[in-house]
Amino acid sequence: MALVYISARRTALISSTALLLCAALTAPALAADQTPTPSASASAPTDDSVINTTPPQEPEENVTDVPDEAVDEPQDEPPYTGKPPQTGDSPDAVDCTPAHGVYKATSKGKQYHKGVGPTNSNYNGTSRTARSTFTSEVTGEVGVSVTGELETSVTVLLATIKDKYSVTVSAKLTAKLGNSISVDTPSHKTTNAKYGVYRLKVTGESYQLHQNCTTSPKHKVVSYTPFRVGWYLWES
Repeated sequence: MALVYISARRTALISSTALLLCAALTAPALAADQTPTPSASASAPTDDSVINTTPPQEPEENVTDVPDEAVDEPQDEPPYTGKPPQTGDSPDAVDCTPAHGVYKATSKGKQYHKGVGPTNSNYNGTSRTARSTFTSEVTGEVGVSVTGELETSVTVLLATIKDKYSVTVSAKLTAKLGNSISVDTPSHKTTNAKYGVYRLKVTGESYQLHQNCTTSPKHKVVSYTPFRVGWYLWES
């Protein structure tokens, strides 16, 4: 965590040499006393300049990260061993060969931010609003996390979510080193910034469709799929 404490009176005059020295010592998180201006993003999406009141929320469920090599593999698909018990729904069709796993999305939730690298913080100890600039310090990847029995592949899950909700979700996204954002920090407040990936929460159900068109019991599946790269900001 990078922490900067700034203290200055309204009448203080700071030389350009002192400002340059301050910037060198406090990178990647900087702040400067100035006339208040509207919050804005330097090189990050406009949505990222929203200041929250709490740190990013963790997933509500006990989720499991899906490894890269397993994205195209069925997550939980038992072998077909003959005529299954007559449980679940029975579609009108009489032949559903080949037997396969099914995933259906049922509700779209909010976005959850998963950070990459440390949290950066700036404390403004002056009597005026100051400008804070944060720069990401590492590069990292964020993938899909799920909970429940997904009886098909993550690739199928992603395609289903894209089609149902007209959104772009991915198996993984990369938050890269060097991305910057600038926002206003009010007097005697701390602005905290974390760079990473926003993931979309979607609730659905998964089951096996057997060859004779009966289905296995349906399981609730909650997924967090990479939606966009960006900053999460909050004040304290």
